[in-house]
Formats: sequence, structure tokens, C-alpha cells
Amino acid sequence: MRLIATEEAFAPTEYIDEFLKLTQRIDTPVSRYLGIYYKKAEAVRQLTDLEYRLPEMDAHGVDMHLLSITAPGVQAFDARLGTDLATMANDRLAAAVAAHPTRFAGLGAVAPQDPAQAAQEVTRCMGGLGMKGIIINSHTQGEYLDDPKFWPIFEAAVAADAPIYLHPNFPPESMIHAYADYGMMGALWGFGAETSLHVLRLIMGGVFDAFPTLKIVLGHLGEALPFWLGRLDNRYQNILRRGGLEPLGMKKLDRLPSEYFRSNVWITTSGMMSNEPLRFCLDMLGADRVMFAVDYPYEQTAEAVDFIRNALLDEETMRKVTHANAEQLFRIAPAA
Repeated sequence: MRLIATEEAFAPTEYIDEFLKLTQRIDTPVSRYLGIYYKKAEAVRQLTDLEYRLPEMDAHGVDMHLLSITAPGVQAFDARLGTDLATMANDRLAAAVAAHPTRFAGLGAVAPQDPAQAAQEVTRCMGGLGMKGIIINSHTQGEYLDDPKFWPIFEAAVAADAPIYLHPNFPPESMIHAYADYGMMGALWGFGAETSLHVLRLIMGGVFDAFPTLKIVLGHLGEALPFWLGRLDNRYQNILRRGGLEPLGMKKLDRLPSEYFRSNVWITTSGMMSNEPLRFCLDMLGADRVMFAVDYPYEQTAEAVDFIRNALLDEETMRKVTHANAEQLFRIAPAA
């Protein structure tokens, strides 16, 4: 069974260097976190040396990594530096894909700090660079993509039929202190809480009414939102019946919140390796909406592969989850 892993991180060395410079200039929970991680030689090599991962992929039967720049992304920097880093990273990634076209595919990075330039980069990535979609590492210095100033990015993505992988980020400065204790601000809890908030803002902000064909991808089995779909519909309808939308600053949507999630969002298994949550998400969203991912190098390839190969799935669902859904959504060529 072909295995396409759809949330696999990489980073150019220059990107890591800029974060290390940032950690020397400012002292925040995020800078301290990154300062520790990006000083580990093995961690840096796993992200920056794309050849280094190939033996591990081979050892566990992973056929392809869909590569994307690791969090917190180019959004952490000012608009000029973020744009330059995105351009450089995309050129570097395109070269790696060209060198290993059957092993790697790529998601292009953009810097929403400059929405017009980011929209142009979407077009460049999906055109000449041959990317399979776009990666955005959630919020941009505390701002979210439901703000219409960012919508040129969505316009470009829809025009190019580019799925946007909304990858987790640390909670913004306005929120992070409640998460900074007990190691909760990263993958333990803060990442999922922050990204699910972002997706809910897109839904409740009417983004999918404005862009009905926009495609969003979420890792970690949907950042817990599949569990909340019924509750979201219930509360939205309750407020709507009571005429409370306008007083609460809410928008009248064309559809129920869950309907947007089921029609515009795909999810991956990155970092989630339990049968019960996987089965639940398949039941809630359908077999066409779930894709395999490892979350390399932050998760263990062996564990992720062992989980999916032994998951309690029928043959057709297994085919879709392991590779067919990724082939269709990201327009990855089927195996020869």
C-alpha cells in the first residue's frame, strides 16, 4: 500500500538562523522554546537536510513526503524578511522536489504580512514551481485570516485551486501566558487550541461563503473540531433563533458551521495514533476527507506507519487514507 505522508516539516538553514537571531533579541516564551529546540544539532539536521530522511522513509515504507516549512513559519518576521524567506524556501523546496520527484512534493510558504505579495507567491508556487498547495502557519503576529485584508491570498488560492494547509502555531502574545505554564503552549495543547480557533474564525467570519471552493487542510485529526461540530451547530442555531447574532457581533451564515467543515476541510492523522479518534473522524467526515501523515521529525515514523498499517480499516478506506485522497487533493501523480 502506497504511503504518502502529508504533514512533513523541513526548513532551510537560513530560516533556522533567523529564528536563532530572534531568540537573542527578544525574550518571550516562544523565543525560549525555539532557542532550546533549534540548538539541537540532530533536530536541525532532520529539518534542513532532506537527503537525511530518505533512509528512514525507506526503512518504514513511506513512499513520499509532502514537505512544508516548519512552524512558527515566516509570519514571525517583518513583512520584508518574511517574504524573502518564503521565496528562498520555496525555491529551495522546488529544487529538492526536482531532484527526488517520486519521493518529495511541496507546499509553498507565503508571508501574509504583505497580502498582495503573498497572493503573487501563491500564483508563482502553483505555477512555475509546481507546488501542490500552500502552507500557512496559522496566525500572523496575532492576526487571523478571517480579516478581509488577507483575502487576496484566498482569491489567489481559489484561482489556482491550491489547498491551504493551516498548520498550528504557538498562541499569540495576547493569549500565550495562559498556555506557557506546564509545557502547554506547544504541541501538548496550545497548537491545537490556537489552530482550531483560527478555523472557527474562518467559518464564523463567513470566509467560506465568500470563497465556497476554498480548500483547507488541518493536521492532528482536525484539531479536535470534528468532536465539536454538533455543538457548534446547536449553539449557532440557538443564538439565531433568539435573534442574538447582531448583538454578539456574529454573522448570518449561508449554512451551518458543520457543513462548511465537511465540505471545505480535509484532515490528516499527523501525531494522532489511536484507532478510536480515527474511526470517529471517518464516521463524522467520511473516508474521502482523511489523509495519512507522520509529522516528521516531531513524531516517530515507525510508530505512525505501524499505526496506519494496522488500523481497523476496510481495504477501500485504507487506500483512500494512505494515498488516494492525497493524490486527488494535492494532484500528486499515482504510483507508476
